[in-house]
Amino acid sequence: MGESGSVQVLERALKILEALAQEREGLGLNELSRRVGLHKSTAYRLLKTLKEYGYVDQDTYEHKKYTLGLKILELSGSLLEGLDVRKIARPYLEQLAAETQEVAHLVIPDGDEAVYVDKVEGNRTIRMYSRIGRRVPLHSTAVGKAILACLPWPEVERLLRDKGLRRFTSRTIADWTTLAHHLEQVRRQGYAVDDGENEEGIRCVGAAILDHRGSVVAALSISGSEMHITPDRIPYLGKLVREAAKEISRRMGFPEKR
Repeated sequence: MGESGSVQVLERALKILEALAQEREGLGLNELSRRVGLHKSTAYRLLKTLKEYGYVDQDTYEHKKYTLGLKILELSGSLLEGLDVRKIARPYLEQLAAETQEVAHLVIPDGDEAVYVDKVEGNRTIRMYSRIGRRVPLHSTAVGKAILACLPWPEVERLLRDKGLRRFTSRTIADWTTLAHHLEQVRRQGYAVDDGENEEGIRCVGAAILDHRGSVVAALSISGSEMHITPDRIPYLGKLVREAAKEISRRMGFPEKR
């Protein structure tokens, strides 16, 4: 097989893994083939190889669905363990969740999105779409806006230009002038608020984490229902996340006084 053929096989295998990553319950061969645009026989051969190496698993009972294998978890675990900010932030997430009874999240920026890399549940049970590995937009989330507030405006525009300010709820900030003013407020108060802008009925309060160079490397947040995170509670939660982010930044090497 030539180099171009090898690349094509690799691309097809990666598409299969990406499709399976979107479905927690797995996919059957027919549906998976349709989603990735491959003939069933081609998809089957690729799945067989991925299964042999542990990257894909298959239900051996009734449905015969394919899911991601444990090898993926091994690789992702190695990646997450290499993120020092995750190790440092974990105790602070646990403390925030315990103190507020809400959900504490940690994200890292990746282009025009942020990726959840850790999550600690509080005692309250709410339905949220957050999960480790999930990507979220920057302009409509507390963690995202905390990250954007650390960047110069031309960089903000560059990051968000292609996708624009997509509206997810009626409260999403969808124009550039409003976003610019909002980010200035985030800089002044040291934390950002998502007031039901990304998910209906969910409020989040987040703050950015900086490294020894002063570059934003992560953000943390407290999330909960509007019933529990009321407007009068936001300043208190803002102070908590701001102080936690400040301590994590200090441990990441960011000078206390700049």
